[in-house]
Amino acid sequence: MINKYQRLFRNEQDESHFWPSFTDLLTSILLCFVLIFICMMVIKSIQIEDMKRTIDQIMGVRSQLVKDLNEEFRDSPLGIEVDEKTGAIIFNTEILYAYDESVLKEESFQFLDEFVPKYLDVLLESGYEEYISEIIIEGHADRTDTYLYNLKLSQERAYSVAEYILSDKFPYHNIQQHLKDKLTVNGKSFTDSRTDENGNYSAEDSRRVEFKFRLKDEEILDKTNEILQGN
Repeated sequence: MINKYQRLFRNEQDESHFWPSFTDLLTSILLCFVLIFICMMVIKSIQIEDMKRTIDQIMGVRSQLVKDLNEEFRDSPLGIEVDEKTGAIIFNTEILYAYDESVLKEESFQFLDEFVPKYLDVLLESGYEEYISEIIIEGHADRTDTYLYNLKLSQERAYSVAEYILSDKFPYHNIQQHLKDKLTVNGKSFTDSRTDENGNYSAEDSRRVEFKFRLKDEEILDKTNEILQGN
């Protein structure tokens, strides 16, 4: 009988030792998970801050670039407009072409000879070049005639500008390689028409050519994705 009770007592002791040990193990595992979670939150917080700094840097570049373009062309006799938000350079097509034509006027060559070097001096020689992904020449038309007709006209007008500034006739050959690396040409037909000061559609203002730039959005997105994934 004594041996029987002793065995039962030992079993109870063994079980009483087992449960505290198991509870301690669960507590330790839970503590590890908590520590891992805290570490992940700290890392994620650092990554988010890095992402914010990257975005702030890019936004700062765009803001400063637009400011510099405004300063460069504010008092320009060339009769051009700088978009305050995007930095797009806008000028009426009458500077370059006869109505409904895509062949450059003779006097337009002098205009481009003066404008293009000044524009590229800001974009490519002021510490911005590494951020510039594309330089875009964009043609726009009014609502006269069909969409396809104006698409062709606006494309040909933008192309004629690119063709000249990349040709042997353009006097600044040293900047042509920079253009070849970044230049694209678009025609927008009448999809992005403009209005006058009263908010009414303006055919004259809609007929225009724009020089635009695009920052390295894809590279920025890739960098942001790397930050978020912790790579």
